[in-house]
Amino acid sequence: MSPNISLAKEFLILIAGPLAQELTKIFLLLILPEYESIIIAYHYGILFFNLLPIYPLDGGKLINLLLSSFLPLRKSFTLSIYIGYLTLIFLFLVNINNLNLNIIFIITFLIYKLTYESHQINYLYQKFLLDRYLNNYKFKTTKIINNKDQFYRNNKHLLKIGDKYYYEKEFLSKMYKKS
Repeated sequence: MSPNISLAKEFLILIAGPLAQELTKIFLLLILPEYESIIIAYHYGILFFNLLPIYPLDGGKLINLLLSSFLPLRKSFTLSIYIGYLTLIFLFLVNINNLNLNIIFIITFLIYKLTYESHQINYLYQKFLLDRYLNNYKFKTTKIINNKDQFYRNNKHLLKIGDKYYYEKEFLSKMYKKS
């Protein structure tokens, strides 16, 4: 998903998963009422897990979306990764007396995914900038920034470098034509 789509549109896409899960729960309860306690237990277990603030999960993506509404994209993504690691440490400490193979596997997998995503920050940010360079987005607000690492979502930018100001397109054009 492009980080240049509107925050509202991305929010709607992210909540579609939990909403579909809720509709599935309701449907299953209608056709299998005798399994109500099992259906509800699984539903809330999956929902809670998916909404954990760990980046590959929907909860982590929602945290990133919230942070990117007031922080530059690179910073919001990095902070989302840190929040994910802190959440995993907390989950490990809470479950330290109940560790089993499932919990160890899930935590290990999530550590792997978070580490992978943290190594993708530069790639994703370059993709974000290149997408802005190649496409004409019509954002309503303008931010003045000091370097290329401070680009925000849903804003156009005016870059102040030394005493000069550059429009976003002009700056990105110079940046990508050097390559």
